[in-house]
Amino acid sequence: MTPAPPVSVDERGRALSVRRTGPDAAVVEMAGAWRNDSSTPDPVDALRGLGPGAPVRRLAFDTRGITAWDSGLVTFVLQLLAEAKAENVEVDRAGLPDGVQRLLRLVEAVPEKQTGRGRAVPPWLTRIGLGALALWSGVTSGLGFLGEALLGLGALLRGRARFRSTDLLFVIQECGPRALGIVSLISFLLGLILAFVGAVQLQQFGASIFVANLVAIAMTREIGCIMTGIVMAGRTGAAFAAQLGTMNTNQEIDALRTMGISPMEFLVLPRMLALILMMPLLTIYANLVGIVGGAVVGIGMLGLTPVQYFEQTRGAVHVTDFLLGVGKSVVFGVVVALAGCLRGMQSGRSAEAVGLAATSAVVTSIVLLIVLDGFFAVICNVLGI
Repeated sequence: MTPAPPVSVDERGRALSVRRTGPDAAVVEMAGAWRNDSSTPDPVDALRGLGPGAPVRRLAFDTRGITAWDSGLVTFVLQLLAEAKAENVEVDRAGLPDGVQRLLRLVEAVPEKQTGRGRAVPPWLTRIGLGALALWSGVTSGLGFLGEALLGLGALLRGRARFRSTDLLFVIQECGPRALGIVSLISFLLGLILAFVGAVQLQQFGASIFVANLVAIAMTREIGCIMTGIVMAGRTGAAFAAQLGTMNTNQEIDALRTMGISPMEFLVLPRMLALILMMPLLTIYANLVGIVGGAVVGIGMLGLTPVQYFEQTRGAVHVTDFLLGVGKSVVFGVVVALAGCLRGMQSGRSAEAVGLAATSAVVTSIVLLIVLDGFFAVICNVLGI
C-alpha cells in the first residue's frame, strides 16, 4: 500500500505519517529530530490520516528514520498509547527506540500522582472530606496515645516504669510553684469581676450579701478549676509540646526508642504525674484567691464586714462543691499533659513545626477542657449534685 503523506512536518524536519498494513492494522512512521523544542503533534490527528476503512485494532511503530529524540518523543508516544487504550487498540512497541521503551516501562511502574485531572470535585466537598479524614485521624491517634498513657500508669503502679525522679521533681517545680504568680493574678481578677457583676444585679433587690455566695460557689465548682486548666494549657501544655517537639527535631525521641526506653514512660509519664499532683493544689489556691478578690468588692464597695463576708462564704460552700472542683482539676491536668505531649510527639522536624505543635497543644487542651466541663455539668445536673 502507498504510505499516506506525513500529517505534519515542522521546520526541523520532524515527520509523522500513519499508513495501513492490513485491514485492521496500521503503523506509525516517524522521522527527523523529535525534541521538546516545538509543539508535539496531536495523536488523534495522526490517526485520522488512515482514511475510510475498518477500524484499526493493531498499531505498530517504525522509528528507523528518527535522528534524535528526547522527552518530546516520549510525551507523544504516551499520548498515543492513552488514545489507543481508550479505543481498545493493541499496540506493538517493538519499533520504538530502546530508551523510549525503558522510559515507558518506568512510567507505567510508578503510579501517577493524583492531580487536578479527571472529574472535578466541588471544593466544598473536598474540604468536608479532608476535614472528616483529619478529624478521624486525630481521634484515633488521640485514643491510641491515651491507651499508651494508661499502660504507662499501669507500669508505674507495678513499679516497672522507667523515668528519672529528678525529671519528675523538675516538672513539678515548673508546674507548681512557678505557676503561682499567673494563677494568683487570674484568680484574683476573676473573683473581683464576679463579685462586681453580681453586686450590680443583687443591689437592686437589697441582697448584696449574697455576692459572697455567688463568688464562693462559682469559684469552687467551676471557675477555679476551669481557669486554672486554661492557664496551665497556655503555660505548661505549650511548654510540653515545644520541649518534646524540639526533642523530636533533634531525633532524641528516636534515640530513646533505639536504646529500648519507652518515650511514653520516660517523657510523658513524669509530666502527666506532675500535673495530676499540682492541678488540685493550684485549684484550691485559685479558689481561695478568687474568694479574696470577691471580698475586696464585697467589703470595699458593698459595705460588708470581713466577718459577714467570710461567714456567708463558709455557709454557701459545701464539701460536695469543693470536691467536685478538685476532682475535675485532676481530669483537666491529665488532659493538658496528654494534649501537650501528644502534639509534641507528633511535631515535624523543623522550627516552624515546633511552633505549630505548641499552638495546636493549647487549642486542643482548651477545647477539650470546655467540652469536658460541659459534660461534667450535665452529669451533675442529672445526679442532682
